[in-house]
Amino acid sequence: MSKQQIDLNNKTILVTGCPGFIGAYLVMKLSRELLGGHVVSLDNMNDYYDPALKEYRLSIINDVVEACGNIKHTFIRGNIADKVLIDRVFEEYKPAVVVHLAAQAGVRYSIDHPDAYIESNIIGFYNILEACRKYPVEHLVYASSSSVYGGNQKVPFSTDDKVDNPVSLYAATKKSDELLAHAYSKLYNIPSTGLRFFTVYGPAGRPDMFYFSATKKLAAGEKIQIFNYGDMKRDFTYIDDIVEGVYRVMQGAPEKKTGADGLPLPPYALYNIGGGKPENLLDFVSVLQEELVRAAVLPEDYDFEGHRELVGMQQGDVPVTYADSEDLERDYGFTPKIGIREGLRRFAEWYEIYSRDK
Repeated sequence: MSKQQIDLNNKTILVTGCPGFIGAYLVMKLSRELLGGHVVSLDNMNDYYDPALKEYRLSIINDVVEACGNIKHTFIRGNIADKVLIDRVFEEYKPAVVVHLAAQAGVRYSIDHPDAYIESNIIGFYNILEACRKYPVEHLVYASSSSVYGGNQKVPFSTDDKVDNPVSLYAATKKSDELLAHAYSKLYNIPSTGLRFFTVYGPAGRPDMFYFSATKKLAAGEKIQIFNYGDMKRDFTYIDDIVEGVYRVMQGAPEKKTGADGLPLPPYALYNIGGGKPENLLDFVSVLQEELVRAAVLPEDYDFEGHRELVGMQQGDVPVTYADSEDLERDYGFTPKIGIREGLRRFAEWYEIYSRDK
């Protein structure tokens, strides 16, 4: 794919979904890498999980921004489904690059709370696209998800695969976002890149993710449930790798071109962004438990087997996720570097300090 190179320095960048997990790390990355500019972040700080963790991330962001001293950071508390707010943010700040990470996350939560997904993932994303149309941007980067692959049997998953059969409402909304972005790219010549994230983990991550919720339960002496009797594989991707990939993609927008009919060809791209090495869930749990013992979150004589319960598959879940990320490596030189041993060690060490200080 031919790309238009973008110098991010001294520009205004909007990051929605910060201080969410990926958004928070991205703003810190921009603080460290950029020589100047203004990063505007926006989130509604809802209670899908404990807002105190988002406040914690926001405080860390502010510390990093202040320590680096290169950029200005403005945080706006608001809902992307509020069209008036989104239009006002774009009109006031006129971002050159938008990284849209805000969404209602979670496959299982979508089964019982469908309204939240339509409001945030459909209406919210539509508001972002409309704002990018009214106030043209150099590049829109947005979060999709590996969940769009549903029950696909062929692995690794490729962006060329058919993804018309979602198995959860969450997946359906993310596929809808890809279609909306393509339409807006075609109609209004908006350079946009979608990223299908694969099971992101790391320090200060989302508490609803398995590694985090399992840690909390184990530390409290409770049992953890391992779905599909442990016969599951996930393409676990450490947060620093994810953010490095996003940062590189931000700097290379799909090039605007004109077709034979004289109309714009959609400057649109879609990539998987994952670890590229699927891990068996039972192996992942074993490494997690070992690192929790090493970090003194769990005692050395912890009874692992007594705190595991093998259960069947949950509705809306899939047995294997595995990313084919060759396109991302080819176009942006990106290859994940951090394996689960190192990644879970960093998480366990962070968790020990965070849970002690709470």
